[in-house]
Amino acid sequence: MSIEIEKKSIQIYNSLTGRKELFQPIHKGYVGIYVCGPTVYHHLHLGNCRTFILFDFVFRYFKHLGYKVRYVRNITDVGHLNNGEDKILNKSRIEGLEPMEIVQKYTISFHYLLNIFNAIPPSIEPTATGHIIDQIDIIQELIKKDLAYEKNGSVYFDIKNYRKNHSYGIMSQNKIDKLLVQKQNFLGDKRSFQDFSLWKKAKKNHIMNWNSPWGKGFPGWHIECTTMSTKYLGEIFDIHGGGLDLKFPHHECELAQAIGAYNNNPAHYWMHTNMLIFNGKKMSKSTGNYFLLKDLISPYGCKKTFHPTIIRFFILKSHYRSILNFSNKGIMDAEKGYYRLMNAMKLLNHFSIEKKTIKNNSLNVIQWIKNCYKAINDDFNTPLLISHLFKVTHLLNSSFIHEMDTKDINLLKKYMNYFVFDILGLQIVERNILENDSKKLKILIERLIKIRTEERKKKNWILSDKIREELSNIGISLHDEKIIL
Repeated sequence: MSIEIEKKSIQIYNSLTGRKELFQPIHKGYVGIYVCGPTVYHHLHLGNCRTFILFDFVFRYFKHLGYKVRYVRNITDVGHLNNGEDKILNKSRIEGLEPMEIVQKYTISFHYLLNIFNAIPPSIEPTATGHIIDQIDIIQELIKKDLAYEKNGSVYFDIKNYRKNHSYGIMSQNKIDKLLVQKQNFLGDKRSFQDFSLWKKAKKNHIMNWNSPWGKGFPGWHIECTTMSTKYLGEIFDIHGGGLDLKFPHHECELAQAIGAYNNNPAHYWMHTNMLIFNGKKMSKSTGNYFLLKDLISPYGCKKTFHPTIIRFFILKSHYRSILNFSNKGIMDAEKGYYRLMNAMKLLNHFSIEKKTIKNNSLNVIQWIKNCYKAINDDFNTPLLISHLFKVTHLLNSSFIHEMDTKDINLLKKYMNYFVFDILGLQIVERNILENDSKKLKILIERLIKIRTEERKKKNWILSDKIREELSNIGISLHDEKIIL
């Protein structure tokens, strides 16, 4: 098989243009990818995870094809506001921890969860707080170009001035003219309602703040990603990714900032994963319509749990641009399909090859391999790829392998392993091992909770708090009732 041929036929749906386009890397043999990472104030839910699993698949595939890939995924640890309040600061007040303790706690949780999902760490994982000076530099450049202005210690992006030479709303197809005439009494320090924050003045009780030319403050959410993506991938790079909910305003604002600062669209291809719905609605922390991944992978408090690789398989069974509906039936069907696939892999990898010349024509292996690559190259069509894998599973279960040519068996082994383990990133899990581990973990967690309850009664707050913290780090939250002695 010629990998070079496969490299030249990848089609990616570009959210910016609304069509599939032939992938042509800016630099031959190299691919630069930037994906918006988490705001670390909460444990991941399944909807968050879909984006990171998809781009892990993309990362794996480009590496498989022999590209040298620089995959940058940031950590937002400041500046992501919700109704004017920083999400991390709000969480720090709720949990009674310093903001950077919140950042550390949920960054550890994020890494732990992606690790058990067998996601390869990115090449670079920059943090917003680690790039304050770089963000200030870009903001100053925008001010020089009259695309930003300072007012009372805050700096805002000037949409009206930007629109004199550029279009705003091309990513999300928002009609900015209609929006600009609304809420004229909500301007405050802004010249226009749609101007967005590049730098916010810190109030006296705002813990996370830095010195700047405009006084103490903190960066806006959008400027962080423009800064970190272009710092590590250059002013123009190949792929920018994230969830569909980031299209507006986050990615729209990123696009405007980069065009304003560098006169370039920063990414040739913009990719967005669609929503995951639960109870018929978008899975979202802000609306309360979500469940944590611990509810699926932890045995504590659950009637049925699943290994992370089965959840990964469930996610990849749907195309990333389609809405993914979570249901008990869907995850159970994925589990059954996963074990069928693993049984076939076990049969194939342990098959004893004998020298033979018999040729079975029920599967053209070369054409099958081409079809698998064609599926991936068609905008990373993982469900179509998986359907090709199940075709082999069905044939293996009918014992056709005993009639195959030795060369075909070797090819089939090689490429089934490529597609299942190297590219899809699945792992082998024995059903009985999973069940035994779940039982042991459940017993261990229950014992820890019992010990903690006893220590609380003894008013041993240090130990009881430590146990609660460690359980929280693996996604198990405890809500204490008042102890009556």
